[in-house]
Amino acid sequence: MATHQHPNPSDDVALHVGRRIRQLREARGLSLSALAARAGVGKGLLSELEAGRRNPTLASLYALAGPLRVPLADLLGDVPGSVVDGEGARSRLLDVRTEVDGTTVEVYTLEHDAGVSRRSPAHAPGVVEHLVTTRGRFRVVRHAPDGDEVHDAPVGQHVAWTSDVPHSYAAGPDGATAVLVITTPRA
Repeated sequence: MATHQHPNPSDDVALHVGRRIRQLREARGLSLSALAARAGVGKGLLSELEAGRRNPTLASLYALAGPLRVPLADLLGDVPGSVVDGEGARSRLLDVRTEVDGTTVEVYTLEHDAGVSRRSPAHAPGVVEHLVTTRGRFRVVRHAPDGDEVHDAPVGQHVAWTSDVPHSYAAGPDGATAVLVITTPRA
């Protein structure tokens, strides 16, 4: 009996994301070294991502989205259902749309294992994030130059912040799930 091997969906995501990163990098006239330096990632990592030989993590995608000046959904190809999974944190793109005024609205589910914290680099000016916790508890910290702004978000709690500075999300001791909405004004 012959068996049919199904392609690994994470391989498809890795190849698609890699092509998209290269396309955006080249469109901006950036060398591999220049983008790696701006994103604070290794040149080898970036090369492997672009070639689709390495699965992207949330941390690496957020690091690259900032210097490329695109919403995270642009790197995922605006494909609802795309998942980025790694280091105890998972994010699934539920929807992305561009409003009449050019604002991009991205909707994700965000799930962190118990005690997992993820730090995100600063996004472009005017980017606002909204988080509603649906399970467990998140602590969101906006790392502003004049001091940290800390927001606890238990189940049902809404937290919003301008994410033009580094910020982090930490799950409580039982893990946490949330809906995350990111609005990015037209550049």
